[in-house]
Amino acid sequence: MSLYKGLESRLQSNAEDGGAVRGTLNMPRIGMIWLAANLVVTTLLTGTLFIPGLDFGTTLAMIALGTVCGAVVLTLVGNIGTRTGLPTMALTRGAFGTKGSFLPVAANLCVLMGWSWVQAMLAGVTVNHLVASLTGFSNPVLFSVLCEAIVVILAIFGHTGIARVEPWLAVVMLVIIAWIFATAFGAYSPAEFQALPVDASTGTTPFSAFDIVFATAISWTVLSADFNRLARSSKAGILGSGLGYMFSTIISMTLGATAIAYVALRGTQVIAFDPTLLVDAFGAPIAIVIFLSVMATNTMVVYGMTTSVVNSKVGSRVKFLPTALIIGVVSIAGSTWLALLDQFTTFLTVVGSFFVPVFAIMIVDYYLIKRGRYNRDLLRPTGGRYWYQAGVNWIAVGVWIAGALSSAALTYVWPSPIGATVPALAISFVLYLGLMLPARTRGSVEPYQHLADDATPGS
Repeated sequence: MSLYKGLESRLQSNAEDGGAVRGTLNMPRIGMIWLAANLVVTTLLTGTLFIPGLDFGTTLAMIALGTVCGAVVLTLVGNIGTRTGLPTMALTRGAFGTKGSFLPVAANLCVLMGWSWVQAMLAGVTVNHLVASLTGFSNPVLFSVLCEAIVVILAIFGHTGIARVEPWLAVVMLVIIAWIFATAFGAYSPAEFQALPVDASTGTTPFSAFDIVFATAISWTVLSADFNRLARSSKAGILGSGLGYMFSTIISMTLGATAIAYVALRGTQVIAFDPTLLVDAFGAPIAIVIFLSVMATNTMVVYGMTTSVVNSKVGSRVKFLPTALIIGVVSIAGSTWLALLDQFTTFLTVVGSFFVPVFAIMIVDYYLIKRGRYNRDLLRPTGGRYWYQAGVNWIAVGVWIAGALSSAALTYVWPSPIGATVPALAISFVLYLGLMLPARTRGSVEPYQHLADDATPGS
């Protein structure tokens, strides 16, 4: 048997080729997957955006508050994956319709591809800076491509491979991160960090910082059900992903804020979202953290893109392995576009605009309109409960457009003093609930059934 055929057969036996998956992972394993995934360079560098616009204490408070609030959305969507066995974008069929779900799936593919490119570039730039300082050789594009190629290889092995690798990456990163914190606070006291002068000219406010942190959680929610469907129970999924996400995000952003404050205290000019500045300050250890974090996170991103395509159409014969290879080639090619790094905050805004309404709609639809039940009609290619009008729920599509437009308007036209993410979430939530309330399931609900089960529905 060829290597390709053998790998394809193993992936198929582990249910990687579409359909529902019965989760087997306990809470610690789910937690470690999320922990490793979000100890990532983009999250770390997001923490550098707030200093010196805010003082150190306020920065940490907004990081914690935004992370906890964002984790609520992430775990609610992830729990739908645990209860059904389906990935995030396949679950959009429940609200958007069997065919209407193609819209968020297409948007998701574009957004995840962008994330994949950004993270590979940051890893490549970091590794290149370290290598150049040691040898004089410099080729950031080459190192970006090599980093993304390693990611694609890891992603090809599917969720079982990810479950094995991610916990070990998390342990290594946590050890190095502890050393970086010890170095920073060994050189300067917490009082000195807090006493750093605030530069109001940056325009950063506590609300804008909260909005960015909350939007980070939204950007991760596109993968929440993809991985929480691997949990053996709702408790394991909610606690594992919630604690893993909150701990890793708070640690990563706090590390970024601490590192940039450390740079400022040393008298070096502060440049936000620049990994080379941190490598100059902390050397190889932080470069290793950045590299390993991209390996852990981008593996999940490439896997998430693949599952989105494989599960986009019910009953399709799209296979996991060839899809992963095609997506891998595109992601490797895109990692050469280094100019995208200059537009990261704009990119994060676009992610929020696209997906805040989607997740508000999904939460309302599953928990309030369908009362915590999606039945096996979700696996039908035509007809059934989720067919709506010719396969599209136009109410969901309309609310999505309204929510996205409101997010864009509150960002660019009438800038909101409290940011755009939370208001757009609230607008989409209320609109969809009000318009779909007449269709809410009445009376007794049907018994709960995991969609990977062929047996008669039971509790």
